[in-house]
Amino acid sequence: MDDIIYLTQEGIDKLSAELAELKGPVRQDLAAKLKSAIEMGDLSENADYKKAKEDQGFIEGRIQELEQTLKRAQVIEHNGSDSGLIEIGSTVVVKEEGFEAEEFQIVGSKETDPNSGKISYESPIGKELIGHKVGDIVRVKTPGGGVNFKIIEIK
Repeated sequence: MDDIIYLTQEGIDKLSAELAELKGPVRQDLAAKLKSAIEMGDLSENADYKKAKEDQGFIEGRIQELEQTLKRAQVIEHNGSDSGLIEIGSTVVVKEEGFEAEEFQIVGSKETDPNSGKISYESPIGKELIGHKVGDIVRVKTPGGGVNFKIIEIK
């Protein structure tokens, strides 16, 4: 379990904020719900109590997951590689023939959000882009077949 988890500083800040919210206001709200449910009496037939306990289990699990993630996190420090090669943290503009150019940021798996253009370095596209430079054409195997991306820009 000593694996490094790569995160941008933005990702660390986001997970830290979620952790603080769960450990503070969310836990306090849940404690109030549990107290109220317990005061109703017979817990064996109390749906509010059962729901609050389920929520508590989920929240405590998420807190543990966030704490472990942040404990193992390593900040991706990408200030523009002098090598000109794509690396974790790079923002890349690629173009597939016949389509508009797309921009991806290569991030760790805990930050992946394809709708925001954040793809994991472990994803098929991320794996293939790492180590390439502007002008390279990279072939990516996808479930729908192979796709060729031309690297237009690395930021």
